[in-house]
Amino acid sequence: MSEPTLLLRPLTTADEAQALLAERELAAEGFDFLVGRDGRPFDRYVELLAATREGRDLPPGYVPATFLVGVVDGDVIGRVSVRHRLNEYLARVGGHIGYGVRPGFRRRGYATALLREGLAITAGLGIEQALVTCDDANVASAAVIERCGGVLQDVLADGAARVRRYLVPTRAE
Repeated sequence: MSEPTLLLRPLTTADEAQALLAERELAAEGFDFLVGRDGRPFDRYVELLAATREGRDLPPGYVPATFLVGVVDGDVIGRVSVRHRLNEYLARVGGHIGYGVRPGFRRRGYATALLREGLAITAGLGIEQALVTCDDANVASAAVIERCGGVLQDVLADGAARVRRYLVPTRAE
């Protein structure tokens, strides 16, 4: 039997129940699945993501970004966010790409697939090396970044947390 196919696509209003479930599951780990939602009604959040992708009506501190969900057999299994450029905070801590996989779908290669897709999008934006970060204690995420070619630059303190900062080539070698 073949492996299920991972489909990456923009979030839609039809994803509301699964996206909110993913948000609850990952919030327990301190991960913001629906980054920037801030209590907005879900349909307004989907509109915000479309505007953010196009660089329209950006809230203060935001940069244009592409937000895609990963879907396998109809289940939202994770997401990837690609920032089209970096502001001061992103250049220090957030990086170009953020990704997350729901706990029940981990250890199946989905995080690597999400990051690789994020790197391809970043390459399409003309960025040759993406800054990708993870918490210092997140060994699994560090392994994913390194598997995708990430080279550790440094580990910075961000309040009480320590953040690993990697540069990752956006084109396959």
